Amino acid sequence: MNDCIVIIPTYNEIENIESIVRAVLSQHKPFHLLIIDDNSPDHTANKVIALQEEFPERLFLEQRAKKSGLGTAYVHGFKWALERKYDFIFEMDADFSHNPNDLEKLLDACHFGGADLAIGSRYVTGVNVVNWPLSRVLMSYFASVYVKFITGMKIHDATAGFVCYKREVLEKINLNKIKFVGYAFQIEMKYRTYCGGFEIKEVPIIFTDRTKGVSKMSNAIIKEAILGVISLRLKKLVNTL
Repeated sequence: MNDCIVIIPTYNEIENIESIVRAVLSQHKPFHLLIIDDNSPDHTANKVIALQEEFPERLFLEQRAKKSGLGTAYVHGFKWALERKYDFIFEMDADFSHNPNDLEKLLDACHFGGADLAIGSRYVTGVNVVNWPLSRVLMSYFASVYVKFITGMKIHDATAGFVCYKREVLEKINLNKIKFVGYAFQIEMKYRTYCGGFEIKEVPIIFTDRTKGVSKMSNAIIKEAILGVISLRLKKLVNTL
């Protein structure tokens, strides 16, 4: 069995789904791919089902009844992957903001570089973001500065959503306690990994904003991240994390 699984949550990604599936599954490393679809009205899942005929042993689909948030989608995918004994478990977006060609860089950092969590980082070597408005770049960059200040983590891109976990990390984290859904979910997972004493490494990538489909960013997600970081730190201080 393959030891690597890429998890991609989807909601209304019909414009991107076939291209991203083919891009991931055409890599030199024969990754497996799990799509978690939240009952997309644009029938993203139907396209995945059609593609499964072409990739029957490598492409998998989990369909959920309704839109339930990024965090719960990834937790669902983590549990699915752990049950099937994958050793390296990736998070990735469907919209090509994360380059599939960088998957092997993250894998190498974990497999050969001693990392337990490898982060595809936009900010570890400066600001490597393409096609974002300046306001979005500044918000993302200073969100990571804020997280670093509150939590003490020496991570340049705390909200990154392109990562690789060794299975041992996800086995140690109590996934049932993960409640955040947006940026805060990404921060929480990194903080729990950090508090667990695992080795975290940032791998420089170039992040390119989507050209098809619609961003899922919202004010509620931003608010959750701001308040969530404080909540995580307080829970750590009173040993209830």
